[in-house]
Amino acid sequence: MSLRVTQNILNSNLLFNLQRTNKSMDQLQEQVSSGRKINKPSDNPVTAVRSMFYRSSLNEIDQFKRNADDGLGWMTTTDEALDEVNSVLQRVRELTVQGNNGTNSNTDREAIAQEINQLKEHLGEVANSQIAGKYVFAGTDVTHPPYDNAGKQFTNTNNEKIELVVGQTNTVQINVKGIDIFNNDGAGGIFKVLSDIVDDFRTPGTGTSDHLDQLDSQIDNVIKERSELGARMNRMELSISRIEGLEVSTTRLLSNEEDVDMAEVITNLKAQENVQRAALSIGARIIQPSLVDFLR
Repeated sequence: MSLRVTQNILNSNLLFNLQRTNKSMDQLQEQVSSGRKINKPSDNPVTAVRSMFYRSSLNEIDQFKRNADDGLGWMTTTDEALDEVNSVLQRVRELTVQGNNGTNSNTDREAIAQEINQLKEHLGEVANSQIAGKYVFAGTDVTHPPYDNAGKQFTNTNNEKIELVVGQTNTVQINVKGIDIFNNDGAGGIFKVLSDIVDDFRTPGTGTSDHLDQLDSQIDNVIKERSELGARMNRMELSISRIEGLEVSTTRLLSNEEDVDMAEVITNLKAQENVQRAALSIGARIIQPSLVDFLR
C-alpha cells in the first residue's frame, strides 16, 4: 500500500523547508553581525557553559593581576624607603666616626649632633612612608602613622603580615613590618641609638665609639630585611609574568569557543541564500494553479 502524496503535503513540506532555511539564515546573519558563534545559551548549551567558565576564569585572572600590580607598587615604595633608611644610617656612621676624632671642638661636636638629629627627624618621615594613603610600615594598621612625631619615637607594635592572593594557591607578603626595621630590639631601635649618639656628642668628654656596634647592627638588619623584600619582589614579578601568560591562553580559548570564522560564516550564508532561491523557484512550480488562474 503506497502513501498518497497530496498537494497539501507538498505545500506543507515546502513551507517547512523554507522556514528551516530562513531560521538557518537568521542564525548566520546574527553571527555575522555579532561576530560570535553563540548569542544565547540555546544556540549551543555546551559551548555556552565552556564560555561561561572561561569568562569566569578571566575575571579571576584580572583580580590576580590587579593584586599583583598593587602589591608590586607597595613593595617598590617600601624598597625605596629602606634604601633611604640605609643612606641615613650610613651618613650617621660617617659623622659618628668623624666626631670621635679627638681634635673636634665642642662647637664641632654640636654641629655633628645637630646634623644627626636632623637625620633622625628625616628617618621619622621615612618611617611614615605612605602609598595611596596607607602607611607601609604600620603592619595591618595602615590608617595610623607608626612614628609619633610629637614623642619622636616609633610607637607601632603591629606585627601582622599583609598578604595578597596572586594565584589559585599563591599568596605573597608585600609588607615589611616596621617594628622589624625601626624597633627591632624592642628598646627604641634605630631612634634610640641615634638619640644616644646625639646626647653623647653634646656631652663634653664623652665618646661615641660604643654606639658604632649598635649602629652597625641596625645597618645589617636593614640590609637583611631589604634583601628578603627583594626576593619577594622577584617572586611577585614572576607571578605577574605567569598571570599575563595565563590571561593570553585563556583569552585564546574563549575566542575559539565564541568567535566565528567570518569567511566560513559568510560562505555558509551565501549557500543558504542560494538554497532558499532554488526552493522558492521549485516551489512556484510545485504549487498547482488555482481556479482563479484558469478564469483569467
